Amino acid sequence: MAPIKIALVGVGKIVRDQHLPAIARNGDYHLIAAASRHGTVDGIDNFKSIEAMLEAVPAIEAVSLCMPPQYRYEAARTALDAGKHVFLEKPPGATLSEVADLEALAASKGLSLFASWHSRYAPAVEAAKSFLATTTINDVQIIWKEDVRHWHPNQEWIWAAGGLGVFDPGINALSIITHILPLPLFVTSAVLEFPENRDAPIAANITFTDGKKLPVSAEFDWRQTGKQSWDIVARTAAGEMVLSEGGAKLAIDGKLVHHKPEQEYPMLYRRFAEIVRAGKSDVDLAPLRHVADAFMLGKRKFVEAFHD
Repeated sequence: MAPIKIALVGVGKIVRDQHLPAIARNGDYHLIAAASRHGTVDGIDNFKSIEAMLEAVPAIEAVSLCMPPQYRYEAARTALDAGKHVFLEKPPGATLSEVADLEALAASKGLSLFASWHSRYAPAVEAAKSFLATTTINDVQIIWKEDVRHWHPNQEWIWAAGGLGVFDPGINALSIITHILPLPLFVTSAVLEFPENRDAPIAANITFTDGKKLPVSAEFDWRQTGKQSWDIVARTAAGEMVLSEGGAKLAIDGKLVHHKPEQEYPMLYRRFAEIVRAGKSDVDLAPLRHVADAFMLGKRKFVEAFHD
């Protein structure tokens, strides 16, 4: 089967660190073009806009959109209107309505749309899901704390409306928890901390439950220094489960039971090729719905101004 001719839009750090290596190692793809206002990719045709790229390189069959979420809808619609399959970096859009419109458009054109929740493909996530399916869960705690100055230095878009703020990393935890728990969750309360000089939160505390009243809490914070925390702790009838390092390790009652090398983006691109070949889409909006619900129910608390 011939490889899928793919193009990248938005050539930044995440593309260089993750997308380019994953595509290069996957025989299902042939990278033929890129579009970015500032970055370029060696060895292929580069353009300043997706419109110019699609006009100049009609052979493109799929595009991977890696720009900030506030700008993703227009690019995705442009690609779908041109008959291209679309891979959306997380979060898939700035709003639920945008993504719903893209999903309907892709379906109307017989194209594939992929909302790529990379943390769901962390090495120990499926093992955690299997463990939780075999026992009674008493409560769950999510602790997701990191240093924004390290991961997003001087990136103003992430603090603007639609940039999600601390939910940019926090949505990774939400993508995992909505995948591994047996029943769907819903938000019951939230407190969102906004720096006085920013339009997006720097921290959030959220409580959830499900149809059986399972207590779930999440603590997101972008002011962490030192060791970063990406943990999900579940107290169960079969012992305490700790899914740590963003889903890389799984321990039960302190004993490490699952730890394998990270393959998140290679697995994302395998999944994208699979849905393109099958002629279907994969657009789960549960993680983004929880962010929207937290904003709807959340109490705002203003904290001191933040400066990089």
